[in-house]
Formats: sequence, C-alpha cells, structure tokens
Amino acid sequence: MSGRYSTHDQEHYERPRRHTRPRTKDRPSYDDAVDGVVVTVDRGRFTLLVDGGIVMAMKARPLGRKGVVVGDRVRVVGDTSGADGSLARIVEVRERETVLRRTADDDDPVERVIVSNASQLVVVTALADPEPRPRLIDRALVAAYDSGMQPLLCLTKADLADPETLLVTYRSLGVPWVVTQRGGDLAEVRERLEGRTSVLVGHSGVGKSTLVNGLVPSAHREVGHVNAVTGRGRHTSTSAYMLALPGERGGWIIDTPGIRSFGLAHVQPEHLIGAFPDLDEMTEDCPRGCTHGGDEPECGLDVAVEEGQADPERVSSFRRLLAARSGPDY
Repeated sequence: MSGRYSTHDQEHYERPRRHTRPRTKDRPSYDDAVDGVVVTVDRGRFTLLVDGGIVMAMKARPLGRKGVVVGDRVRVVGDTSGADGSLARIVEVRERETVLRRTADDDDPVERVIVSNASQLVVVTALADPEPRPRLIDRALVAAYDSGMQPLLCLTKADLADPETLLVTYRSLGVPWVVTQRGGDLAEVRERLEGRTSVLVGHSGVGKSTLVNGLVPSAHREVGHVNAVTGRGRHTSTSAYMLALPGERGGWIIDTPGIRSFGLAHVQPEHLIGAFPDLDEMTEDCPRGCTHGGDEPECGLDVAVEEGQADPERVSSFRRLLAARSGPDY
C-alpha cells in the first residue's frame, strides 16, 4: 500500500464531520441566576447593580445580537461577588416597560435603543450660553411621547435669560417644567425626580453634568464649557450612566452623552397623536391615511378648531411636533 499515511497513522482515520454534534432541545434553566440592573455599558462590558453591589459582566452567547442597554433588568450567573477581576454573565434580559429610541438620521431605518425602563424623559436645555434649540427640544418630546414616557422640560441658566420666552412655546402642550440657575436651589427639580427613573437628554453645554453633580454629589461627572466661537459645548459624558438619587423616596437618574441630533424615522403619526387623547378623539372621522398635518385636507383637527372644540394653539403645537419628525434639529 502506498500513500502518505499508513493504516496505523492517526491522521488516516476519518475525522468527525462538521455539524454532526447531536442537538438537544434542553436549555440551561439558570435556576441559580440572580437579578441585576445595568448601570452603564463600556465596550462590551456591563456594570450591574446586584443586591446593592457592583458587578462586572459580559453577555452570554445565547443572547446573540440582542442588545443590552442601561436600565435593563437582567438575570446573571457566574461570579457575582464583585471582587476585582471577577466577571459574571448576563443570560436573560427581562421584558422592557419603556424604551427610548432614536435613529442616527431621519433616513436611517435602524432604531437604536438608548435606555430602557425609564418613566420620565427630562429634556435639559439652557436658556442662554448656548442658545436654546427648539427643534431639538421638539424632537426629544416626540421621542418621549412615542415611548410612553412622561416628559419634563428642565430649563437651566435662568440667571442669564428669562424662561418665559421659551415656556410660552410649550405651555399649550401641557409639558411640565422646572427652572434652575447656576448655584441655585435644586429642591423643585429633586421633587420632580424622586421615586422615578428619569433619563436626562440635552445637547452639549446645557449644564446637564452640573445638574447631575448637584443632585448626586458623589457622581463627580466631568463638567465642560461652551466654546465662545461656535456656541457649542464639548461632550463630557461619553456613555449613559445610571445613578441612585439620595433621599428617603429614592429614584434613579440616567445621564446620557450630549446629543447633536435625534433621528425619529421610527415614529409614526398615529402613534404620536395617541399621546394627546383630547386631540386623538377629534380625528376619528379623518380620511384614511390622514397624518393630521396642517396640509391635510378634511383633517378632523381643522374641523374641531373651526367649531371651537379644540384650542388652536394646542393643535398648532401638536403639528409643530409632528413636523419635527423630519428635517434638521436646529
């Protein structure tokens, strides 16, 4: 017999073919898994709060491409001691109550979940230095209504400008608001946040990190400055971070990186108007496919305004939010 190998060579025998491993329907039960909450994400590593302690974890392979974001309630196995160098595994993501989504651009169909399980979206904007960006505020409000979260408008740097100039635009929408100034008392803000999980969004330089440091002194979030030439702030928060509020009622705040755009390609008009029950009931007789915009013929909102059943200012404000779903953020 000729050949490279003899019958006694190990390489001569046929090796198991690929994909021949018998499959099983049995899956690990993870009965020993413990509950945790994701407080921050950094390059594939997750910082969790487990039984009051901090635990580092990675995502288990069976989760595949399923995203895990700040605010997620998860089940964890492995080393949950939190000891230096330890690493646990996230094996399950609990069902999310709310999700805050955005798309990179208005023509980008891919939705990105920013945070989950927050009940309140706090839109932080400065009254001056940098100047307010109403379009970005509108788009953040649209995201709040679409996700089922309660919006809160937080106006900072009231020592530099009159808040009424901006508030008049949002009063007809019924958006609750609080006003702060540099070095001022944060009691009213704290009262709005206690007992809730709130996510803070706003573009760079509006004082978001300063606000977080005032509410949670141990946070030590880096504070940036506004460029005197461009009027824009520098990103100081590089990732979302969940922090516990001190006090008897507790609560959580999620600080997010400063945003320059807020894509809303995923938001549908019928979902948005559902956040305004008083207006929604006036659109029951709208033609099929009506978006309820100002250029729609025979829209029920126009009929309601003509008959005095709807506040023209409120309808106008709603349509402004509707229009904010597309176009620039400024």
